Amino acid sequence: MSQIFHPSMNTISRVSIFGALFFVLGTLGIVYGIFGSPYVTQVHVVRDQPVPFSHEHHVSALGLDCRYCHTSVENSSFAGIPPTETCMTCHSQIWTESPMLEPVRASLRNNEPIRWNRVHDLPDYVFFNHGIHINKGIGCTSCHGRVDKMPLMWKNEPLTMEWCLSCHRAPEKHIRPREDVFVMDWAPPAGKDQIALGKELLKQYDIPVHRLTDCYTCHR
Repeated sequence: MSQIFHPSMNTISRVSIFGALFFVLGTLGIVYGIFGSPYVTQVHVVRDQPVPFSHEHHVSALGLDCRYCHTSVENSSFAGIPPTETCMTCHSQIWTESPMLEPVRASLRNNEPIRWNRVHDLPDYVFFNHGIHINKGIGCTSCHGRVDKMPLMWKNEPLTMEWCLSCHRAPEKHIRPREDVFVMDWAPPAGKDQIALGKELLKQYDIPVHRLTDCYTCHR
């Protein structure tokens, strides 16, 4: 009986199968890389604002506490955006003629709020509460990074579901004493391991770790 296919077809078929497999895996890797890139997540991408507000200047240089501007961060889902009157508490006395601050003066003059562009914006189907995180010992820097070193504001973490779950599965890596939540450069006390301290605080703050990864926790 004559042979229909040349023996080389065995090699070609194997190469084709493995080539297709590597192509699919490579494509999935590229797609995963794109969705995790700053182009999609906007991590470390500075968002244009009506006024180039510097957290570095106000927090690090002037020593303003986060709660001076974000007044509802301890007891509300929303941290709060300062009204123009808060800005003008100081800027009615200093830099009163600065062209850079004209949008602030115009906001007060026209009784219209400044339209800031959101940097941290979770999807509408995600429930997030600033207050519960603050009161359970999660520091601002865990999500927002060292804002005291940001001349302009950017998103420091991707805030994806995968990223959130990594913390919810092991919150002891991030928990600190409540009184130190707003301390930008906080670190565990000398001789104290973060994991050991975190596990102590999990018990002290009565955090139900077994429920943190339930779908209902974030999707209500």
